[in-house]
Amino acid sequence: MASTYLEIRDLHAWYGESHVLHGVNFDVREGEVVTLLGRNGAGRTSTMRAIMGLTSLTTEENLMLPPELAKGGMGIDEIYSMFPNLKERAYSQGTRLSGGEQQMLAVARILRTGARLLLLDEISEGLAPVIVQKLAEMVRMLRTKGYTIVMVEQNFRFAAPLADRFMVMEHGEIQQEFTQAQLPDRMAKLHEYLGV
Repeated sequence: MASTYLEIRDLHAWYGESHVLHGVNFDVREGEVVTLLGRNGAGRTSTMRAIMGLTSLTTEENLMLPPELAKGGMGIDEIYSMFPNLKERAYSQGTRLSGGEQQMLAVARILRTGARLLLLDEISEGLAPVIVQKLAEMVRMLRTKGYTIVMVEQNFRFAAPLADRFMVMEHGEIQQEFTQAQLPDRMAKLHEYLGV
C-alpha cells in the first residue's frame, strides 16, 4: 500500500462567526485521486481553502508566501505535449484564453513548480463537454505519472470514473467514505446526498 501523502486531522474552519468545518479527518495516499463530494455549502471548497491556508492567513501572510520550486518540475515541452491547446496559444495573453484553457494553464503552472500534490477545485465547472473530456484525460495522465490529486467536484459524472476514493461531505463533516469498487453499491445513498 502506498504511503500517506496528505493527512488531515481535526480540521476546523470559520468564516467570521460561522463554524463551517467541524473536525474533518482524512488521508490521501501517494499517487491516489480522491474526490470530495457534497451539495453546495457542504464544506468541500472550505476544506480545500483550509488545507491551503486560505481561511487562516491574513492578506499580507498570503502575499509573503514564496513559490518554492522543487526538483522535477515539468518542462515546457512536456507541458505542451499534455496541453496542446496551450501550445497553440503560447503567445496569447492568459486573460484571452477560454475558461477551459485558463484551467489548463493553472494546472500547468503548478506542474512547472515540481509539486506532486494537486488540489483541484471544480475544474470542470461551466466548461464545454469537449474541454471537460480533455481535463479528464489530464487527470488520468497525471495519475499514471504518480501525482496525488484531491478534487472538489459538483460534476459527479466527471469525477466518478477518475477517483480512487470518494468522500461525501455534509454540514462541514465527512459523512461517508468509499472506494471506486464500492461505488455501484453506494449509488442509492449518493442520490440521497447529492441528488445525482
